[in-house]
Amino acid sequence: MDNKITRLFNIQYPIVQAGMIWCSGWELAAAVSNAGGLGIIGSGSMYPDVLKEHIQKCKKATSKPFGVNVPMLYPDIDKHMDIIISEGVKIVFTSAGNPKTWTQKLKDHGITVVHVISNSKFAIKAEEAGVDAIVAEGFEAGGHNGREETTTLCLIPLIKQCVTIPVIAAGGIGTGRGMLAVMALGADGVQIGSRFVASDESSANIKFKDKIITSNDGDTLLSLKKLTPVRLLKNNFFDEVQQAESNCASSEELTKLLGRGRAKKGMFEGDIDEGELEIGQVAALIKEIKPAHAIVEDIIAEYKLAKEELNKSNW
Repeated sequence: MDNKITRLFNIQYPIVQAGMIWCSGWELAAAVSNAGGLGIIGSGSMYPDVLKEHIQKCKKATSKPFGVNVPMLYPDIDKHMDIIISEGVKIVFTSAGNPKTWTQKLKDHGITVVHVISNSKFAIKAEEAGVDAIVAEGFEAGGHNGREETTTLCLIPLIKQCVTIPVIAAGGIGTGRGMLAVMALGADGVQIGSRFVASDESSANIKFKDKIITSNDGDTLLSLKKLTPVRLLKNNFFDEVQQAESNCASSEELTKLLGRGRAKKGMFEGDIDEGELEIGQVAALIKEIKPAHAIVEDIIAEYKLAKEELNKSNW
């Protein structure tokens, strides 16, 4: 496949693996890159020395391009950026902050910069900041989400009409048919998170992976809107949050309930009752844990099949 995204990143397929905290270390990033997509190391759950180790291991595990996702809320972001630059990483995805803060410095070091947005306003600001592409993430996505609750189906056309840079669709995409659908809406590529969480190479705890593949539609919900909206699988912790929110809990009370390390407890350590389990709505379609290369192959095969079926239709 040859389009704006494959050329921008020098990859075979316009498939980007999302940089998910506690789930996307060097093993997953290298596996996706080796399969023809763009693997991403999720730095949001890593101390600077840990990030450096993951980058170095990823460079040894693949000769293909890979990137690092950096949430701009991270307290030691300057250290992360210094490591990224010194280690020669060529692609950086930024999120949860103002793209103007780091874009120019990264580009001055020859780094391709992509920023994650969830509405038109920030898409325009990202383009003005000089990023090379944007990820437009819809309401269906797992993890931290936009407050507007705009679905991917509506978001992609909105973003395409207000920017000229390449647009990568995210949120609710985990199959080849989903990929084809957003490409038909104007996306130049896709970012996929949840499907890769349930992969062999994902650093997510096996209990979390098993929880994903047994989930059904309606088992996730956007929560913690007074803090930072996040889509969670329902469990005991989720029920506590729902009860607190129904009682009009303040931001301070919700912060206390969330505590420290709740996401690590759930996704990395495997406490599926009291941990924070971030995953997208597409989890209901995921019924098997597979190697990352098989996931990429499945998505591309289904994409091509669906495209052929549409071409043969009488519409």
